[in-house]
Amino acid sequence: MPESKPSLQRIYPRVIKAKDGRPITLRLMEASDSDEILAFARSLPPDDLLFLRRDITLPEVVDQWLRDIDEGRTVTVLSEDDGKLAGYGALHFNEVLWTGHVGEIRMLVSPDYRRLGLGSRLASELFAVAKDIGLKKITVQMTPDQQGARVTFERLGFRPEAILADFVLDREGRTRDLLIMSYDITGLTDIEDIIKDRL
Repeated sequence: MPESKPSLQRIYPRVIKAKDGRPITLRLMEASDSDEILAFARSLPPDDLLFLRRDITLPEVVDQWLRDIDEGRTVTVLSEDDGKLAGYGALHFNEVLWTGHVGEIRMLVSPDYRRLGLGSRLASELFAVAKDIGLKKITVQMTPDQQGARVTFERLGFRPEAILADFVLDREGRTRDLLIMSYDITGLTDIEDIIKDRL
């Protein structure tokens, strides 16, 4: 597990094109993004907030997220449309030594920008980040009813590992099953091929 900010070969900011042709800027999240993240989170529909691992509508939670970035436990890529935050993808590293080769992806795209390929593109960017820092496996967790997210990750090559019954307590106090999916990135050589072939 990195003890300081990881060194990335990928260069940011970078500009990509969404499926509708509009330019989208990808850049790394910084401390100055706190207010933008809070505004983004608070603009999301309740159903999106229901499944967040951390309540990013709270300033103290975003502050912890920024500390994780500063201390090298997380890399977060933001996607912006002409300065407006469209979504984010975060790669979190496990601090336990025996799973130090594993990272977890967490992503969220604004409803206004879904079906434009941003989720898949953010996930692919995090593949590149994971390769840069020497991770061997990446996981993603969701509830089985998050069908859009599941389809996105299956398209990228993730496969189900386990379903844990009644493992998640949502914001309304209801229990839900937890689906864990994983992808072995040790064999990946060209991230750009993943991006072109699977989006």
